[in-house]
Formats: sequence, C-alpha cells, structure tokens
Amino acid sequence: MKNPITKLSAAAAVVMGVALSLTIWNRTTPYVLAETATASHSVRSLHLKNFVASQDEPMESWVEFHPDGRLRSMRFHKPAWVSPSDGESIIVWKDNIMRHWIKKKNLLSIVRDEEIAMQALAAIEQLDPKVSIATLEQEQQQGNVQIDINQPPNKAEPIIVTATSTEQVDESPLHRMILSVDQGTKLVDVMELYRLKDGQYHLEVRVEYYEYNQPIDSQMFTLTDLPDDVVRMDQTAEEVGLPQGDLTDDEIALEVTRQFLEALIAKDYGEAGRLFGAVPAERMQKTYGRIRFIRIVSIGRPTKKESTGEFKVPCKIEIERDGQVIIWEKDSYVRPAHGQPDRWELTGGFLGF
Repeated sequence: MKNPITKLSAAAAVVMGVALSLTIWNRTTPYVLAETATASHSVRSLHLKNFVASQDEPMESWVEFHPDGRLRSMRFHKPAWVSPSDGESIIVWKDNIMRHWIKKKNLLSIVRDEEIAMQALAAIEQLDPKVSIATLEQEQQQGNVQIDINQPPNKAEPIIVTATSTEQVDESPLHRMILSVDQGTKLVDVMELYRLKDGQYHLEVRVEYYEYNQPIDSQMFTLTDLPDDVVRMDQTAEEVGLPQGDLTDDEIALEVTRQFLEALIAKDYGEAGRLFGAVPAERMQKTYGRIRFIRIVSIGRPTKKESTGEFKVPCKIEIERDGQVIIWEKDSYVRPAHGQPDRWELTGGFLGF
C-alpha cells in the first residue's frame, strides 16, 4: 500500500472516499495544492456519479457535511449490477439512522448505524490535506509518482492534473489518475482512474462531481414515498438477535442459528423474525410456513467471511416439504447487529425473506 495510486484506488471503493479524493492529488504542486485544498475544505454538499467501465449505469450519491467536516446526511443509489441478488436499492443515512430500501424485495431495513458515518469520516480524514500532505510529498521525493499539470491559458478550460505511478506492476490495481480542475473554483469536476495493460492505459473508473455547495432538498434524505405494502425491518424499535455475553464468536453464531431453527420447528415466527434482523412475523410465516421443520440433524463449525464479517454456519435439518421428508442442507449467516452492541443476528441463508 506504499503506492499512492493503490491507496487512492482502495479509497475509491468507498463512495465518500471517492468523492473527496480530489483533496490529495491537488496538493502535488504548489498551485493546485494550495488553492484546491482550500476550496475543498469549504465543501458542504456534493452530488456525484461513479461510473465503472464495465457497467452502463453509475452509482450516484448526494452528501451533506457539518461545518466541522462531519458527515451530516447521505443518499446513495445502488444499481442492480452491484448486488444482483438484491437488485436496485436506495440507502439513506441521517442522524445515525440508515434506511435501506431494496426495491426487488419490497423490503425496508432501518438500523441505527453509527459505523457507516464513522467509516465515511475515516475515509475523509485519510484524505485530509493536513494529515496526508507529508506522506504524499515523501512519496514524490522517493520517485513513486510523476505529476504532470496542464493549465490552459483559456480560463474556461479545466486544469488537467495527471498522476502516474512509476511502479508499473501488475499487482497495482490502478496506475494513473487524471483530474479535471475548474480554473474558477479550483474544485475537481472529473476524476478518472486508469489501469495499465499491454502498454495501454485503460479507463476503469470515472467520477463526475456536480452541484458543489448547492442546497439539496431535504426529501432526498428520507424514504417516505414507498409502496404501502413495503416490509419494514425496524431495528430501532426492538432488540434483535441474541446477546453475546461470555460466548465466543463461534459459539454465538451457533446459538443464534440453533434458536432460529428451534423457533421454526415451534412455528414461532415472531421469535424467528426477531432473530432474523426484525423481519415481521407475517413475512416469516409467508416464507417459511409452507415447510414443516421437524428436527435439527446437525449444526457445523462456523467459518468467518472476512469481507463482510459474517459467520457462515452449515446446517442439516429434517423437513417435510410437498409431502416428502428430506434432510435439508443449508447455511445460515450470522453477524453482530448494527447499532446494538453485544447482540448478534441472522442476516441470511436458508430461504432468505
């Protein structure tokens, strides 16, 4: 991660990080460094689109910041290609509460999630000029990055800042960044990230920035215009899952899975839904009521998915479905509940919901 191009490409995976990545690269020369860094500090709202080269539809975000730089509110439109199983969805975050509407499943998940705000703020802080400039200048001095700047005499044309990694190795995810900087505002209009392959630079990501410091309608940060029959999983209204207590992570993952299956055997759909992230009892019955759960045959050893923090728990359950008794082999997925310290919940597996 010494390569600053690699650092920035990792930050680009986080929408907030991408949105503010302009702050680092504009510090690579005194001209862009001073003026763009100052202008970036005054940004209070922003609208951006993130285009991935292999996809037609962009990810789109609107963000607002407090005067001290803390994240105030966010709206994120996630296209279906990001998560095909869920399809298109919208995430709204405000006042430490996240609302996530999955259109395909007609599902609204509501969680009190400070973690999202902290992650976004951490990404911003990593790109703060006061923190990162010393590291970036050191990397330049070591010859790891070559910076080229083209400032056209016509003020209507953007300044073009090209940052190219001198470490052109295949392991590096991205090798070149090109920024278009508005000469009037000194803010970035477009950021492009390239990968070097077969001697050619190929565009991988294009981020377009709009409406700096333009008022955003407050309705953008609510989800009120939803279908009347939307299924609400409101984790701010009740405790979900089970408390971990003195159990290890493996033990609590097993226990949540065991109690969920026991609830299905007892046809206690309210309890099953509480363990499954506050899914309403009616929805649980609709999904699982057509199967008769007879007994737990076995629950295997959990394995952790580092990418999500979930624990996958393999299970064998004897069930009766369509008049036939079979041994059903399924996995459950268990993880710490959002915004509820010490509690763990089921997040997926079996039939879902």
